[in-house]
Amino acid sequence: MAKLKYLILLILALPMVTVGLDARVLQPSQSSSADTTKVRRNYVHLLHADVTKYNKQINPDVWVLIGDVTFRHDSMYMYCDSAYFYNRKNALKAFGNVRMEQGDTLFLYGDYLDYDGDANLARVRNNVRLEDKTSILETDSLDYNRTLNLGYYFDGGALYDDESTLESEWGEYNTVTKEAVFRYNVDLQNPQFIMSSDTLHYNTGTKMAKIVGPTRVLSGQSKIYSELGYYDTRLRQATLLDRSVVTNGNRDITADSLLNDEITGISEAFGNIVMNDTVNKNLLAGEYGYFNNFKDSVYITGTALAVDYSQGDSLYLHADTIWMVTLDAKSDSMYRQMRAYNKVRAYRTDIQAVCDSLIFDSRDSCMTMYDNPILWHNGQQLVGEEIKMYMDSSFIDYVHVINQSLYAEKMGEDEYNQINGKEMKFIFRDKKLSEMQVIGGVNIVYFPLDDDSTMLGMNTTVAGKLVGTMKDGKMHKLVIPTKSNGVFYPMSQIPAKDRYLENFVWFDYIRPVDKDDIFHWRGKHKGQELKKIKRSSIPLPTLDRFKKDNK
Repeated sequence: MAKLKYLILLILALPMVTVGLDARVLQPSQSSSADTTKVRRNYVHLLHADVTKYNKQINPDVWVLIGDVTFRHDSMYMYCDSAYFYNRKNALKAFGNVRMEQGDTLFLYGDYLDYDGDANLARVRNNVRLEDKTSILETDSLDYNRTLNLGYYFDGGALYDDESTLESEWGEYNTVTKEAVFRYNVDLQNPQFIMSSDTLHYNTGTKMAKIVGPTRVLSGQSKIYSELGYYDTRLRQATLLDRSVVTNGNRDITADSLLNDEITGISEAFGNIVMNDTVNKNLLAGEYGYFNNFKDSVYITGTALAVDYSQGDSLYLHADTIWMVTLDAKSDSMYRQMRAYNKVRAYRTDIQAVCDSLIFDSRDSCMTMYDNPILWHNGQQLVGEEIKMYMDSSFIDYVHVINQSLYAEKMGEDEYNQINGKEMKFIFRDKKLSEMQVIGGVNIVYFPLDDDSTMLGMNTTVAGKLVGTMKDGKMHKLVIPTKSNGVFYPMSQIPAKDRYLENFVWFDYIRPVDKDDIFHWRGKHKGQELKKIKRSSIPLPTLDRFKKDNK
């Protein structure tokens, strides 16, 4: 029907003389006034038409061509069912089954063509299809600039290659560089992922998408939000900048720059990293991060920070390096560990801690602190070679201090309740220290109080075992179930040499005072360290070891 409509319009347009003429004689006149310029024109040549019509008196500038019409302009050949040929203007209008061919590299189809030979500009309308060796572009309105090798549409279109489909309201495509630019409601569909954007650059040769505006990528459980970066659609690898976000399951990773590989499940992050777990309500932060998303494992270093905000009062922990690893992931006994290495400091309003390294194990909710650990709870201080802290919903349930253990509690200006022994066990109730047990080589310095909290004196005792209870955050009652030796001194008669146990130190200068203070390391003064006894330790925290353990 479209073809018949164009033919009727052409025949009825104006009275003409039908000429049986070889198309080669219909070339533009060399003496045309349009040729008086110094710039040499590159003419459109009519190669063939079944029927030509021309009326010099009514319209001397147009030839009407019908049937198997063919033009050539440079290396571009144009075909159609019928056409108006404006030989003086070096232009044409083509109707029906329009086709433009440039060698075997470019094909352009449509129902209508308005072609300007001097401007090298083709305007193609209705059922437009642009094809090259890498892609097909479909739209209803396309302008193609042959000088710039650039086609652009402005009323909706789609670009197809062998892997993806891209749709947008406006777009342009360079047939030489294979670079495409899309704007407004951009949608990239791929069997492996979906990308939506406001502005997107894409190369049909390299399959590389350049992100230059708000863009989202959805691939299985993986999501990306970025406003600047690159996405390799073949390898499904992304290089993301400007605080982009990568989401895997319930984890969001934000950083100054990100490398994300969806096939291997590996992400690397650089600069001001924040990983937020919205389900478990914890986050990790640092300057460099390595993430195995399939193994649910994380390596963070450089001002590394872990925050647990599952309860009203958040716990902040800093170390040189922090691991989060998932073990036995394919079995029913799957569990998780957090490992913090080197200069660990932690702060929460009710507890503070310092040690060289620690491990938190989800199997028993136990946090084990190694190498000169110190734990503070309100006015109490716990010291030992190793401290195990068992948690219940992020609150302390039970603490076990192992080897060279020391309990201290500030009572006055220079008065401290002190207990040391081989090991100590502490039970917490209602978020407060409630009971304690000390086993092996117990030494006690204790300041009992009367009913109005006045110190009565100082009691020193040596025993093999001790059971104690707390009240209002202070030592309340001590029970010694085994034989013991003790001395009581009135306040005015306390010997200076007996006021402190041999290994007593009040480490107030080390204790973190707030969540920002955890980043300021302060070690024990020389001579105040525990005796050096070789014990078990956790492995060194190298990235190579992390990658090996989390393949």
